[in-house]
Amino acid sequence: MRQYDITGVENIDLHHFYRAMAWLGAISFSAMDHWSHTPRRIKDDIEEELFGLRRTLFSDLSMVFMDTTSLYFEGEGGVYLGEYGNSKDHRPDLKQVVVAIILDNQGNPLCSEIIPGNITDVTTLVPVAQRLKSRFGIEKICIVADRGMISDETIKKLEDMRWEYILGVRMRRCNEVRDDVLLRGGKFTEVHPERIRTDDPAPLKVKEVKIGNRRYVVCHNEEQARKDRYDRQAIIDALRDQLRKGDKSLVGNKGYRRYLKCEGTRFEIDEDKIQSEEIFDGKWVLRTNTKLPFVEVALQYKQLWTVEDIFRTMKSIMETRPIFHKCDETIAGHVFCSFLALLLRKNFMT
Repeated sequence: MRQYDITGVENIDLHHFYRAMAWLGAISFSAMDHWSHTPRRIKDDIEEELFGLRRTLFSDLSMVFMDTTSLYFEGEGGVYLGEYGNSKDHRPDLKQVVVAIILDNQGNPLCSEIIPGNITDVTTLVPVAQRLKSRFGIEKICIVADRGMISDETIKKLEDMRWEYILGVRMRRCNEVRDDVLLRGGKFTEVHPERIRTDDPAPLKVKEVKIGNRRYVVCHNEEQARKDRYDRQAIIDALRDQLRKGDKSLVGNKGYRRYLKCEGTRFEIDEDKIQSEEIFDGKWVLRTNTKLPFVEVALQYKQLWTVEDIFRTMKSIMETRPIFHKCDETIAGHVFCSFLALLLRKNFMT
């Protein structure tokens, strides 16, 4: 309103916008979700109507992409939504809300879910997927999600419900991946060669590894591998230089600490740790129960980065954070306004 001449907004004040936000986030008269006893909000009705407007006979929701981020509050936050948790904004001192964004296989924002800030990513995937299925009438679904959402319990629940998934794996924490999958032999299939122009796709090679009934896809980016080696060597060189001056101050440095070992009363560089880190250079590992070709599995997972780009857009361009509201309804409406802006942006760009 300050920057554009818009007809008919002369009598609109700030409190009108707050009331509109509260209405968007208000409890809907629709039925409560039976599986989670979560009340539906008006914004849920709008999301479903918006999807209905662009739905055709060929619309496909068999694959959806999901990721989460956190938004912090300036103040106490809402009654239900404002909680302390694992802040992705590096503000553990402030209460926050967790936001999940789900995209369809065309990259269109499908819906947003608002979750109390003390809920971890691992516990959000299954309930959000269940709600997604009930809201949009999805019979077959494949969830594509980042490694922060994977756990043995999560995978078991997805498989019990006969849902397909493509999930990132925490390579250093998963013993099977670290000690077996990454050490398996076999040739990589080149998907994208080394870049010639800066706008070329990033180099990518993939291979499949099966252990029992578990299917993994190992992905390798040589460009990233060179960067990983360079960054590690820079840390080691700086560490060697610091050790000559004394080792007491090094323990508090997270980057240094991972390459140190204690020998008696002194710290030394852990050469075995340096060597063991080399197997992770430029690699990421996926676990899937789909029957998709392993090259397609890797390419589908790379689309998840679109969600990460959306979160960066929300937080920077659209200035979704910080949130100053104190009522759950207004908080939900505030986040939903950013979702609507993302949907408009996607439509304008296509």
